[in-house]
Amino acid sequence: MAANNESTNITQLPIANGDRMVLNEAALGAARRSLDQGAITPSYGPWREDIIQLLNDSLATELVCVLRYKRHHFTADGLASSAIAEEFLVHANAESAHADRLAQRIVQLGGEPDFSPDSLTKRSHAAYDDSKELKEMIKANLVAERVAIEAYSQMIVMIGDKDSTTRRLLEDILSDEQEHAEELKDWLAI
Repeated sequence: MAANNESTNITQLPIANGDRMVLNEAALGAARRSLDQGAITPSYGPWREDIIQLLNDSLATELVCVLRYKRHHFTADGLASSAIAEEFLVHANAESAHADRLAQRIVQLGGEPDFSPDSLTKRSHAAYDDSKELKEMIKANLVAERVAIEAYSQMIVMIGDKDSTTRRLLEDILSDEQEHAEELKDWLAI
């Protein structure tokens, strides 16, 4: 199918025309015409809504993590608790920054970030925790970080090259979550 054919699927990738690589002219034309879409071009294809849903679920996860870390920050008690409680606050702030970045990306994709408190725990990949013992708090946070690591890893694979900006964002967040998990694992030995 020729790149200038009107029936060409505008979401198709560049194609080989004989021995030459050519861009999909229909997709380029659609990008020129749809200025109100901002960064969203036809190449996002039908999976844009799926990506927005994945990001909203991750937003819920990050917000639940903020709440869990904040609770643990204020309620941690014990010999080693003050230093760890301060680190819980550092982690809460990092998770809040992740939530902000996810919400911003959702808006860039033409979606609406879902901050509804009524459904946060239902949509979150990680659970809220109200443990009272420091070791149990650390374990709960380690479990949540491991769940987030798995969720982000799967999302990165699913998104692949469909949305490189979102993939890079998720890779950045994944790196932070891996660092948090290592710190929490070390704290369990204290």
